[in-house]
Amino acid sequence: MATPNKKTKTQKGAFQPVGSKRLRAAWEGVDHTRLYPLADAIKLVKQNANSKFDETIDIAINLDVDAKQSEQSVRGVVAMPNGIGKTVRVAVFAREDKFKEAKDAGADIVGNTDLVEQIEKGQIDFDRCIATPDMMPVLGKVAKILGPKGLMPNPKLGTVTVDVGKAVRAAKSGQVEFRAEKAGLIHAGLGKASFSEKALTENIRAFVDAIQQAKPSGIKGAFLKKVALSSTMGPGVKIDISSLKA
Repeated sequence: MATPNKKTKTQKGAFQPVGSKRLRAAWEGVDHTRLYPLADAIKLVKQNANSKFDETIDIAINLDVDAKQSEQSVRGVVAMPNGIGKTVRVAVFAREDKFKEAKDAGADIVGNTDLVEQIEKGQIDFDRCIATPDMMPVLGKVAKILGPKGLMPNPKLGTVTVDVGKAVRAAKSGQVEFRAEKAGLIHAGLGKASFSEKALTENIRAFVDAIQQAKPSGIKGAFLKKVALSSTMGPGVKIDISSLKA
């Protein structure tokens, strides 16, 4: 979501963005006090995504959790019904006997200790990382590098597996990982501005449903606090949570 560099205060006390005419027009076209139904929010975000490139449609969700407490951790992976409109580079850490399976499934990078050495040098040219269980001790050497980037393989996410072919194909098909960060915030790109409204609606609802299913058992009451949609260069549009249900 793009934010103006500066804001000026009008006589009525409302802050107006200072920037390009396109950005000002986009911000002025959104009622920032309103909760929009999902259908209206998607139309508005697509309308404001008028850059020269195909902007990503991002979602930001605030959850009623304390991410610092392990029992309130919210994490998972979900396949987008319509993909995400992005080429995902997948790296596979495995022994040589798994190389062909990984490559045939579409893996971009395949290796083991040689890849660990590259990562230690700061060479990380992939978006998803898959490993066979026997490679996890080796990957432990770069856990502090991959972990903060959300790239460390995890059995719960299906990225630590002996079936590397299946995992690679799933990653390539448009899976989206989610993880609650500080203040219970989850954000992810769920498609492109060129997607149809129907495709974006299906992706968003699939993503929100997956998060709802990952709700910690100790959380009572409303789980989703705030939800907003935006494009790469556009303003955020707040969504009426009740409209997210299919």
